[in-house]
Amino acid sequence: MATIQSYTKNNKKFYKFQIYIGTDPLTGKRLKTTRSGFCTKKQAQLALSRLQLEIERGDFGKKRTDTYQDVYDLWIEQYKNTVQESTFVKTTGIFKTHILPAMSDYKVDKINVQVCQKHVNEWFNKLKKFRMVKAYASKILDYAITLGVITSNPMKLVTMPVNIEQPLEEDAEVNFYTREELKVFLECFEKESNFKAYTLFRLLAYSGMRKGEALALTWNNINFKDNEIRINTALSRGENNRLYIKTTKRKSSIRTIKMDKKTMDILNDWKKKQKQDYLVLGYNTLKPKQLVFNNERNEFLQPTKTRKWILQVQKKYNLKQISTHKLRHTHCSLLFEAGASLKEVQDRLGHSDVKTTMDIYTHVTKKAKDEAIQKFVKYMDF
Repeated sequence: MATIQSYTKNNKKFYKFQIYIGTDPLTGKRLKTTRSGFCTKKQAQLALSRLQLEIERGDFGKKRTDTYQDVYDLWIEQYKNTVQESTFVKTTGIFKTHILPAMSDYKVDKINVQVCQKHVNEWFNKLKKFRMVKAYASKILDYAITLGVITSNPMKLVTMPVNIEQPLEEDAEVNFYTREELKVFLECFEKESNFKAYTLFRLLAYSGMRKGEALALTWNNINFKDNEIRINTALSRGENNRLYIKTTKRKSSIRTIKMDKKTMDILNDWKKKQKQDYLVLGYNTLKPKQLVFNNERNEFLQPTKTRKWILQVQKKYNLKQISTHKLRHTHCSLLFEAGASLKEVQDRLGHSDVKTTMDIYTHVTKKAKDEAIQKFVKYMDF
């Protein structure tokens, strides 16, 4: 039988109680729980009565999984241990922005195909990547099956919407630079006083590496003797907006790529300039694992900085505006135009999915077809 006792803390009187809650099924030991911090005996008595009722009903200590939010809370706890921190942050962002506002309050066992179809249609009308959002929403219902809360997943029975007015992918405008456009872009950047930015964009255009991979490079990754760069990490954003270096789990992303002599010379010039500039600021850039591209405090360069740099030059010189990431696509496209094979391009860029490489290859072969007919017409000339 539980009894309520008084105790003193910081010269104030409080009340507490301890109650037997059953036997641990694994160990057979008696279990007790303590509640304290009550300002009055009446408050303690009320809490004790409620707890005794929970124990009698068999509800005490059970995690309720009535709602979609309840199941999500359990799923996200175990999901966090299965993915990179950056992936976890992106996933929680998708749920908080798109899925939970729509479905969090639903009773899981009451969610049916009509409810799922309604929200899939809403995501289709608002989001380009609605299929990804639908897939994540479905994971929670799969987990509810694992927990024994439901027996089937209604999200898997929805009819996926299709935008019949959307042009075919091969007809869509491809937003990256041609050989001539890239040449002008880099010439304009070279005129600017920001040699670090020029070096970074030259590297991205001539290597095809991801921006995060470039921002994670240390000088140990650069082999000036053999004109090679080792890519095995990437800068990523984790919880609470924290920047950190992640080691890729995909073997295809860990690679050593050959570079042209001019780009390597530019990198070497930047290394010398970095040493001089940062010595003035009180930093020794000759230490092991020195970042190739650093900020003013010799720390990680904010990934958003590249957008500011590229837009500044594009607007100043009235150039076609593409994102930093599109320099990677530019490199891929120009590799194909130069005659590289599909496998060579996939290996160089670290594409785990050949579809990503094929999307750009389709654009290049279409351009080649257009040029072929022009050559034919010019040859025939009648």
